[in-house]
Amino acid sequence: MQRPSFIRHWTELEGEDDAHYKGDTELMAIGAPLAAKLGLTRIGIHHIRLLPGRRTSYPHAESAEEEFVFVLEGTPDAWIDGHLHRLAPGDAVGFPAGTGICHTFINDTDSEVRLIVVGERPKDENRIRYPRNEAHEATRPDRWLDWPERALGPHDGLPERVRKAREE
Repeated sequence: MQRPSFIRHWTELEGEDDAHYKGDTELMAIGAPLAAKLGLTRIGIHHIRLLPGRRTSYPHAESAEEEFVFVLEGTPDAWIDGHLHRLAPGDAVGFPAGTGICHTFINDTDSEVRLIVVGERPKDENRIRYPRNEAHEATRPDRWLDWPERALGPHDGLPERVRKAREE
């Protein structure tokens, strides 16, 4: 008996290794949009591969969408409000909507990191704040103008390899 279409291996669903922000050539994580490809419509679930020297996104906070990240493999850093927190397999991180907690995940190790990211499907009312990428934020119609400002620590949100390449 053939398996139904809503049973798939993540490797069959993974996208191309070309994710980047408009106007920037920095490659981000490689994702497999599990929920969308398996027919789920109310939640988003992604299997994420984070290659050495990459990050999942620009540091950001969201006004109306919650996000959950679970480390399957590797030891990424969670960049939270400008501070790095080393994670290990089994660690789980939750970002409640509307808190203004800015975050991204950085792989400054020599090994691949694998994450499961679960969140709400995109909402029209959601707004996004990019405190370390304000030029990008200014181009977005969904920018979060009245975010609950939080003090940001000293880390710029860049992987070491990206920072060094930009300094050259």
